[in-house]
Amino acid sequence: MSPDGFLTSELLPGLEWFTKIVGPVPPASREAKLLMLAIAGQESAWTDRVQGGNGPAHGFYQFERSGGVAGVLANTATSHWAMAACVVAGIHADSTHVWGVMATAKGDNLACAFARLLLWTSPAPLPALGDENAGWLYYEHLWRPGKPDRSRWAIRYPQAVAAIHAHEAKP
Repeated sequence: MSPDGFLTSELLPGLEWFTKIVGPVPPASREAKLLMLAIAGQESAWTDRVQGGNGPAHGFYQFERSGGVAGVLANTATSHWAMAACVVAGIHADSTHVWGVMATAKGDNLACAFARLLLWTSPAPLPALGDENAGWLYYEHLWRPGKPDRSRWAIRYPQAVAAIHAHEAKP
């Protein structure tokens, strides 16, 4: 999927779904949208709900059951929102169920919510729009990729910036 297609068909509807559940906090700011779009591009090329080779990560944001999923469910800053999202999604708020549904289209909104919540766990402000290096460091700190690939980020991040700008320029 293209970054533009992912933005309009997955990310924005997922954030809208999540905002209806939790309200304006955590905000769906343009910085959050950009970072989430870039991370989905980095992790799944905006297409893969299951990590290549049937790996341990699920969803477009590639959450691992014992990593990001468990972390968002347990973090005191995010657990209540994560549980509320699980209730609306109609699944048990435990890492096995959340991780499992993230491998399916039914879990796309939940994966989006968990990605926004994982960003919320950082005490640092979101990087400014266009600050590729700060975005990389933020992503690397929170997602803790097993095989970090800065060269792929150098491609995905500018694509995400262009998609955000193109979307904002539409009447």
